[in-house]
Amino acid sequence: MATMLKDLYQKLRELARSPKAERALAAISFAEASFFPIPPDVMLLPMASLKPETAWRAAFICTVFSILGGIAGYGIGMFLMDSIGKPLMDFYGYSEKLVHFQTSFQKWGVWIILIKGLTPIPFKLVTIASGLAHFNFALFVITATITRAMRFFLVAGLAKRFGPSIEPFIEKQLYWVTGALAVIIIGGFWVATKI
Repeated sequence: MATMLKDLYQKLRELARSPKAERALAAISFAEASFFPIPPDVMLLPMASLKPETAWRAAFICTVFSILGGIAGYGIGMFLMDSIGKPLMDFYGYSEKLVHFQTSFQKWGVWIILIKGLTPIPFKLVTIASGLAHFNFALFVITATITRAMRFFLVAGLAKRFGPSIEPFIEKQLYWVTGALAVIIIGGFWVATKI
């Protein structure tokens, strides 16, 4: 499976340089939020760094289609857990994490979506767990939109600013970059509630 994913990763990077890149980016963004294993950053990075003038458009496409895919993932968790959700979670080895997320949603739902949507943790896990926990749908869409937009616009902005030279850094350090951003956001909310 690792070899298959590596090959797929390379094919997506090549597709990012093709005339079909935007349509493929939309499809990958949708799929990753509900069932696909590879994040859209794989395509967003080369698209934004090779054609900086399209970086914001690419980030917008990622955001919109990731939210639509997230809604599909939410639906899987809420209505199709036995037939689709459970086999999908078993296939990726996320079953134990899903149980943890589901119980955590009762207390920390908004924060889970905001933080996990920024990090490289598979977003499908968050979307399916949100539906399974019957988390407030409107709040799910709002928080998912905020966090996914922040992540994709951050990646596109870095790629636009630094060009192809930033790709290896983001690919290897995306967890730390988005984690730091999550800490800043949480700190900002905490300070705002104390003032």
